[in-house]
Amino acid sequence: MPTSPETQQEKPRETAVYTHGHHESVLRSHTWRTAANSAAYLLGSLKPHMRILDIGCGPGTITADLAALVPDGHVTGVDHAPGVLDRARETAAARGLGNVDFAVADVHALDFPDDTFCVVHAHQVLQHVGDPVRALREMVRVTRPGGFVAVRDSDYAAMTWYPASAGLDDWLDLYRRVARANGGEPDAGRRLKSWALRAGLTDITATSGTWTYSTAEEREWWSGLWADRTLASAYAERAVEGGHATVEQLRAVSDAWRKWGRQDDGWFCVPHGEILCRKSA
Repeated sequence: MPTSPETQQEKPRETAVYTHGHHESVLRSHTWRTAANSAAYLLGSLKPHMRILDIGCGPGTITADLAALVPDGHVTGVDHAPGVLDRARETAAARGLGNVDFAVADVHALDFPDDTFCVVHAHQVLQHVGDPVRALREMVRVTRPGGFVAVRDSDYAAMTWYPASAGLDDWLDLYRRVARANGGEPDAGRRLKSWALRAGLTDITATSGTWTYSTAEEREWWSGLWADRTLASAYAERAVEGGHATVEQLRAVSDAWRKWGRQDDGWFCVPHGEILCRKSA
């Protein structure tokens, strides 16, 4: 019996390629992120003394916020890409934070002892990994009994916007195809609870949160970074090299983003799934 596309995309892969890369248009988005706008579901569980691991920390803006919230504790930010960690160190240094450090790491095989951290956090990471269930098991392993595993991921298929745009429809279809070809799961948000259950977690609080862009400034920023990313980032290169789109098609998608950004009634919503899981004592 043939395997359905849905079943095929659920099969874990050992490796995945980070779809976005670290082009300026990507970092423009990542440096906007804060603990308040990207980890609010976790903040009520933090205590000043906690030791936190921030996986996939990128340029370190969320990491720095977490370090400021645990002044008597410590935060370790890790990322698979060594180059972006220089930016993260600059972020922490500019804020005068002495309770944070950074290292290269693979979420599938974390180089930390069992039961090390009070909180293990990952924002928009599991959508890009080859085996999210294995990654979650590793996150649980390095979490102390009674501690928390906190994960938030966007869900591309649930993204919605106004007014309707055939060009943005093409963007969404293209992005999901490229991400899956790279070994990731772009609709990760809806799957987080399922993955956590398969990883053996049982005390799971599943919630959701959104980013919404509607003001003229927000539309210009959001549409501009995606217009640029569509033409100049690693995602653009992989779209063309993988045979998913031509350069001309990417230009059309980029133009559609800029056209949407100029719409006075434009509105864009990015939904996220969230899970806050307590490790059994």
